[in-house]
This record gives sequence, structure tokens and C-alpha cells, in this order.
Amino acid sequence: MADCKVETNLAACNCTYEPCARKGRCCECITYHRSMGELPACYFDAAAEKTYDRSISYFVQLNARG
Repeated sequence: MADCKVETNLAACNCTYEPCARKGRCCECITYHRSMGELPACYFDAAAEKTYDRSISYFVQLNARG
């Protein structure tokens, strides 16, 4: 990951999970959450992110048009 722009990524990262070792390492974050059937924090607004529910079904529920 020599060309990963961790500091730049951190400026845009809205993840509030403090012990996360993947903050600022977007490719690692996405890979981890995909393996868990989830989406990373950056897909959620601030209120939804704080629930720590990263499930795809929660994302769909939040973004359903209707």
C-alpha cells in the first residue's frame, strides 16, 4: 500500500469506530466490510453511521424511495 493516501483519506472518513485499524486505508476497509456482507461507514450519513449497522439491508432501508 505504498501509494495509499492515508492522511487524505482520513480527512474524508466518517467512521466513528475508534479502535478500527483500517481508518484511512479505504481498500482494506472495503475489503473487510464486503467480506462481512456490509458497507463501510462512508456509505452512511452521520446519524446512521453511529448505529454501527453496516448491513446492506439497513442501507437499502435508509435509501428506499417511497
